[in-house]
Amino acid sequence: MEQLIFFITAAVVAATPLLFGTLGEILTEKSGNLNLGVEGMMFMGAAVGLSASFLYEQAVGAGASGFLSAVLAVVFGFLAGVLGGLIYSVLTVTLRANQVVSGLALTIMGVGMGNFIGELLGLRAGGFASVSDVTRSAFSGARIPGLSGMPVIGRLLFSFDFMVYMVIAAAVLMIWFLNKSRMGLHLRAVGEDPATADADGINVTRYKYLATCIGGGICGLGGVYISMVRSSGTWIHNCVGGLGWISVALVICAAWSPARAILGALLFGGLSVLRFYLPIQDVPAQVYNIIPFLATVLILIFTSVRQSKERHQPASCGVNYFREER
Repeated sequence: MEQLIFFITAAVVAATPLLFGTLGEILTEKSGNLNLGVEGMMFMGAAVGLSASFLYEQAVGAGASGFLSAVLAVVFGFLAGVLGGLIYSVLTVTLRANQVVSGLALTIMGVGMGNFIGELLGLRAGGFASVSDVTRSAFSGARIPGLSGMPVIGRLLFSFDFMVYMVIAAAVLMIWFLNKSRMGLHLRAVGEDPATADADGINVTRYKYLATCIGGGICGLGGVYISMVRSSGTWIHNCVGGLGWISVALVICAAWSPARAILGALLFGGLSVLRFYLPIQDVPAQVYNIIPFLATVLILIFTSVRQSKERHQPASCGVNYFREER
């Protein structure tokens, strides 16, 4: 039982950045924008979020507040992702550039920018950039009086860091937004048929910009989680390590559903930590490393074969909208 609890909690930690990236891309694609720059926006969020916390501590010194440092990391990491989404929106919505090429360019730019900022901070710190224990404790597991101490249930539900609860709340909010709110239904209409939505008085450009920028910000939060929680507040070169691309694949596996995205991210998170909790003698670690990617490919194949109309990609996704051709 003890080993199972450790496995589940490790799977949740591994799933959290994936869920941030998947939710951000789902919101973006619901507007009809196919942004393949998730990896780049996660890198931007990771580097800028860590930089904000690090520079704040350098400026304040010993009196730095862990709470304020964590808030700065989250806010600036989100804004970095928003900037990535804004760049993509200008290119594809305003300038009508190719969406696939723009997304790939955003990934290249974001990865380079993130690693550059991280290495620059390392030079300033005299070796490597790392936040203090005060900030690390702000990103550590929460202790909820009366709940965290409960046997089994307390450790499974009430012992995670605040960003785990943040991403779950974001998923629940997105489920409601896309299915129950007026703006969410308008967004889905824009993604399915922007010409019809435009004729009905919906501002297509505004919805595309907002969804893509906010979606980019959510991806940026996934990067913040990687640099501040998984990397313990220390910049590690190429720390995102392809998780942005897995998030793009999980969007398809989840059939553009935030609810199924939770399960998909948890499954991949569990597979990624499997080798630590179910080691098999004479099986090299490389075999365990490919299991999550192999599972993703198999799920993609299964999902595409059983794809129904309700679980299909938004009809206008990847296609630029020209109002003059309406």
